[in-house]
Amino acid sequence: MDNIVEFQVEGKYALFTDPLTRVGGEKFSYQVPTYEGLKGILSSVYWKPTIIWIIDRVRIVNAIQTQARNVRPIKYGGGNDLAIYTYLKDVVYQVEAHFEWNPHRDDLKEDRNENKHYFIAKRMIDRGGRRDVFLGTRECQAYVTPCVFGEGKGFYDDYPGEISFGVMFHGFDYPDESGESALVSCFWHATMQAGVIRFLRPDDQSLIRKEVRPMQANPPQSIGLNEPSLVECLREQEG
Repeated sequence: MDNIVEFQVEGKYALFTDPLTRVGGEKFSYQVPTYEGLKGILSSVYWKPTIIWIIDRVRIVNAIQTQARNVRPIKYGGGNDLAIYTYLKDVVYQVEAHFEWNPHRDDLKEDRNENKHYFIAKRMIDRGGRRDVFLGTRECQAYVTPCVFGEGKGFYDDYPGEISFGVMFHGFDYPDESGESALVSCFWHATMQAGVIRFLRPDDQSLIRKEVRPMQANPPQSIGLNEPSLVECLREQEG
């Protein structure tokens, strides 16, 4: 596997929401990042519909700490409400991931150039990403830099045994990536050893799956890569 990318993401706060705490308007973060959260970060750095990012593992560099903050979220009926959100603070994560071709986008087969996407992704990591990067939620600004996975001293490097975080949200199966006509949420039993969490693949059969609602993939109609561009068509008309 040659298309592996490595990067470090860090921020003052992070909020990887436990869905069980959202019913009453309060939000409480998981202790570690979710697969979907890290995939979202990498998609903000570089993404194309031709590829699917697979998060292989994450290294928790700093000690896990939480901080409660008073917030005034906007109510759906208008006005503001009072709530307490519990964030992770001073987080640093090292991430290793790779991309695979999206088998459900046959219209983009001509764009399956591994070197092109790999080197663009590397350049975008060097530049900190194409779009703003967040750690779980919009208010948790994050910064991406290239790294070598495992370099530097980590808080949990010498921690003996395995740490279990119980059942956690893993990610969503979207129709354009899964080929199914439904949005499916996936859960798993997360564990960490020596500060490293190895994620299950999104197609792993041991994931606990729950259908959220029916959903159809509706990709935009794309112009074939060999078809003339709009600029070329205009030039032909002018000529």
